[in-house]
Amino acid sequence: MAIKVIEEKCKGCGLCVKNCPQGAFSVQNKHAVIGLACNVCNQCLEPKFCPFGAIVKVEERSMARAVDTTQYHNVWIFAEQRGGKLMDVSLELLGEGKRLAGEIGCEVCAILCGDSADGLVTELFEYGADKVYYANAPELKTYNTDAYTSVIYKAILKYKPEVVLMGATHIGRDLGPCLAVRCETGLTADCTKLDIDPEDKKLRQTRPAFGGNLMATILCPNHRPQMSTVRPGVMKKSERVAGRSGTRIDLAAVFEPGEIRMKVLEVVAAVKEIVSLTDADVIVSGGAGLGGPDGFKVIKQLADRLGGVVGSSRAAVDAGWIDHSHQVGQTGTTVKPKLYIACGISGAIQHLAGMQTSDYIVAINKNENAPIFEVADYGIVGDLYKVIPAILDALGA
Repeated sequence: MAIKVIEEKCKGCGLCVKNCPQGAFSVQNKHAVIGLACNVCNQCLEPKFCPFGAIVKVEERSMARAVDTTQYHNVWIFAEQRGGKLMDVSLELLGEGKRLAGEIGCEVCAILCGDSADGLVTELFEYGADKVYYANAPELKTYNTDAYTSVIYKAILKYKPEVVLMGATHIGRDLGPCLAVRCETGLTADCTKLDIDPEDKKLRQTRPAFGGNLMATILCPNHRPQMSTVRPGVMKKSERVAGRSGTRIDLAAVFEPGEIRMKVLEVVAAVKEIVSLTDADVIVSGGAGLGGPDGFKVIKQLADRLGGVVGSSRAAVDAGWIDHSHQVGQTGTTVKPKLYIACGISGAIQHLAGMQTSDYIVAINKNENAPIFEVADYGIVGDLYKVIPAILDALGA
């Protein structure tokens, strides 16, 4: 059992906020909202607590009600921006969203939150958006959970998108669950593949499960929108067409007092080196075949010479040879560089799924039967401690 507020009856009087012994109630958008502090003590069910009868007890399985799915249309992409720059994953999702919209028979739209980010609206049109829903306010300049959730949730209620996609970034992984709860729908996280069922046009959302040992395809048949976060680097980026235009729809970005509970005071650059695998054009990865942590010294030499970054397999991370931020694969980062060099990596299915869409793959391994050679464009059978120095010599290092 759980406690629920019936919005149609709620007057936003605030009596529940005053009387709740757990401090679980707040008033947002002129309606009472129950927070995580609620322990179902049932005191709020007393008539004096809410004279309007807006607070009721319900079975939890009935809380997420089915909706009329025929009222929902179009594929929406959350256009993630940081510092006035669109993230690559948003452009990847525009390309994927255009494909999905074509199979459904609808439009692909982007929803953008920012402050004086009109230039990004034009950019989104050029990358394929038919419509851009734009919320412009100082509170939206930097990502804020409360502000972004409020604006996008109201837009979803008004315009009813059938599908909402966002990147599985730090921001997307925070925003997605908040929106799904407010919309009373499901969310499939960290998807690596999206398809449209040819029979009923539902979104088929595929993600790794059980540590990457199998792939699960998930459906959301009775609720809308169908929501997914998608791993960066999995989808092909949309092609930019200069001068392409579309329909801009401005969203109201008005917030109630106290609705935004967090304020960003300062953005500080990281003081330690951050590995950006998703943006790298060249990745040189090492695996168990290195034999120890010192092996990454030669891997870094090659990566630096090629202007790339260092990656690793899960085996190397589990062994404690390198930080998890370098891990490539289903349980790490999915990448799509122009050049991927796998050194001493046998090619477990979880690792292959995270890098096999790279433009060119070079494998270096002593075992000529290693699975990595099945996906490699070029294979070198040999000792990496002899092969890599030879490559460096050939490059003039």
